[in-house]
Amino acid sequence: MLAAIAALTLTGCGPSSVAARKPSTAAPSPALAPNTASPASLVDTFMGTGVGGSSVGAIDTFPGADMPFGMLQWSPDTSPDRTSGGGYSYVDSATSGFSLTHMSGPGCPIYGDVPILPVVGPLPSNPETAVSSFAHATEVAHPGSYAVTVGHPGVRVQLAVTVRAGLGVFTFPGTGDGQILFKVGDSANGSSVSHVAIVGNEVVEGMVESGGFCGARGTYDLYFVAQFVAPFASFGTWHGTRVAPESRTSTEPGSGGYVTFEPSNRVVEMQVGISFVSLADAMSNLQADDPGWNLGALEQSDTTTWNQLLGRISVSGGTLADERTFYSALYHSLLAPNVFDDANGDYIGFDGNVHVAVGYTQYTNFSEWDIYRCEIQLLAVLVPQQTSDMVTSLLTDASQEGGLPKWAVASSDAVQMNGDSADPLIASAYAFGARSFDLSTALADMVRGATDPSVMNGIYPERQDLATYMAKGYVEADRHDMTSVDYTVGGSETLEYAIDDFAISQFAQALGNSSAYSIFIARAQNWRNLVDPATGYLAAREANGTFPPGPAFQPAPQADVGQVGWEEGNAIQYTWSVPQNLRALFDALGGNGAVIAKLNRFFTHLNAGRKQPYDWAGNEPSIGVPWEYDYAGAPWLTQSVVRRIESSLYSATPDGEPGNDDLGALSSWYAWAAIGIYPEVPGRGELVLGSPLFPHVSVTLADGQSIVIDAPGASDSSPYVEALEVQGLGSATGCTNATNGESGPYNCAWLPASVTQTGAVLDYTLGRTPNTTWASAASAAPPSFPAPS
Repeated sequence: MLAAIAALTLTGCGPSSVAARKPSTAAPSPALAPNTASPASLVDTFMGTGVGGSSVGAIDTFPGADMPFGMLQWSPDTSPDRTSGGGYSYVDSATSGFSLTHMSGPGCPIYGDVPILPVVGPLPSNPETAVSSFAHATEVAHPGSYAVTVGHPGVRVQLAVTVRAGLGVFTFPGTGDGQILFKVGDSANGSSVSHVAIVGNEVVEGMVESGGFCGARGTYDLYFVAQFVAPFASFGTWHGTRVAPESRTSTEPGSGGYVTFEPSNRVVEMQVGISFVSLADAMSNLQADDPGWNLGALEQSDTTTWNQLLGRISVSGGTLADERTFYSALYHSLLAPNVFDDANGDYIGFDGNVHVAVGYTQYTNFSEWDIYRCEIQLLAVLVPQQTSDMVTSLLTDASQEGGLPKWAVASSDAVQMNGDSADPLIASAYAFGARSFDLSTALADMVRGATDPSVMNGIYPERQDLATYMAKGYVEADRHDMTSVDYTVGGSETLEYAIDDFAISQFAQALGNSSAYSIFIARAQNWRNLVDPATGYLAAREANGTFPPGPAFQPAPQADVGQVGWEEGNAIQYTWSVPQNLRALFDALGGNGAVIAKLNRFFTHLNAGRKQPYDWAGNEPSIGVPWEYDYAGAPWLTQSVVRRIESSLYSATPDGEPGNDDLGALSSWYAWAAIGIYPEVPGRGELVLGSPLFPHVSVTLADGQSIVIDAPGASDSSPYVEALEVQGLGSATGCTNATNGESGPYNCAWLPASVTQTGAVLDYTLGRTPNTTWASAASAAPPSFPAPS
């Protein structure tokens, strides 16, 4: 069932069966050389595979072969630092294998299923713990493909993938037997069940049960089928440290299998397919995706697919370094959520049963708290049909689980972070043009989860503390995160619920439900209950309603907690988390002058971590804050701070992001920032303005229209807007006198929602010094959304 993403994915050479496929007679082609006319050639898949400093930690991306939203991610797991969903640490120089599933940037271990490791010579005494050395100089990685030389003497490993399958070519040195190890029981979080079977002399298959993302209870089963083009000479299995030569099966925990090729069989080609449903579906996926046996052809197909998608945003005229950072970030924005159904539509539902996705593609791996802020909007603009299917997937999960999930991983809810982030995710997808889902069901699910404290996601409530929130308008500071004993979340939970309620109000209004709109736009103002007049900031209130004594910032004694009442942050960082009504927030904090002074202090440090009262650019609650100067009459400061973050915290290098990428959340921020526009308000389609990093940008919309941005002289050192002319908006916003699609001066710090649906042309004049008059009038500020009086 590839129809739903056929426009993005080219999957090999046709529908022939595995048995009918013939090997290519040509030697495997080398990895494709960079082509500067191709955006895929500008992607550095190693961006974010390193460690970014004490307030950053592991960024947690992976460099291996992947397709847009692919089910299979074939990538190396490094040793000894295989501690995360990415599985790869750039500081390491050994690998435990090339596993079939990964998650980009989540911050907790997950997936890493079925590491496959080629070795030369005798079988290691303990295959499960075997590792091979490698050097970065031998790695070649492009979107869709990856290659490296491992071990001594070296084995060349070349991998390329489709959505659900892949082709691996292992070139052995020709001296000594070649062994390929299948570490079936060695998932990133270990396994409770693992099976392996050697079928004939050309197939290895099996399954593993793993899970436990960030301590959650959910598990999944992963099935695989590996088909070799030529027979292996011998084989065996193991479980634990017990190796059984010539054994064809092992069903013990910690199982694995190996196949041996004689020195005369120097080049070994292997196809692999996976499924979360069954072995039969893994084989069907392999047949349907059909990666073929020609590595060069598959690499070229992958490059074409990635070029088509990455090319929907064209940037040019900037430095090569900036273009590489942009396309590397855009690439990482397009890896998740992930296809979860098989080629025949089968998938495992949240109820543990097999379902069939009819007329859409089922997706999973939703880092909702992270991606609702700016990633889902980017996906909705670039791939509205796929984004609609992602929303349909969440609604399907809710129909099986009881409520909208908070953090979907495989077929269960890992319930990470506070808030009810499916609400702004769905409303934002709709606002940015992804609307091919059941709108009435979506609104009903959102309202039910926001009004009924009994709605559950399995064993967890959809909105913990909902009864208190509805009764008091806030949650007490000392309430704990559902999956953590460390975080108390009353303040952050209150603000997240207010954002969630606002998103429901906007979605209801768009659907013509005035009753739901009125209820939830009023609840969206609950942030007001946290305004502490004594400090001039927001504060997490005590159970008796009082504010904590002392200064606004009071670091918690626990190492990983910023401040009591705030999850992943502190009161100063969360004070700005009122995107739905910044005008009222700024008035409550003392007006524009006081707010600008507070923001200037806040941005003294750009990535300070949770223990300091400054910006934490690597954590999602802070990523919208640089754009808030636009609302305070100082858009030149948004232009300056955004550019400082772009140029100092992002680069196409292993340490080139300010925090966990969180399934593309930070990467999508950079993509928006580099083109100079940003979706500040969840559930709304307006865009606030910074300034473009590139002299020319063109965003191709789904209907063929474009957003064209011209900024001659744009550079790292010229972030300031001297003047702007816009064509294609008419005069509806009150920001321009141009009519009938003509071009004219534009004097507002925002663009209407129509821009991402019908396009526009923006002509900037940029400079090195700020123009403090452009878009600084109160009437030029982006809109805020109070409750109707």
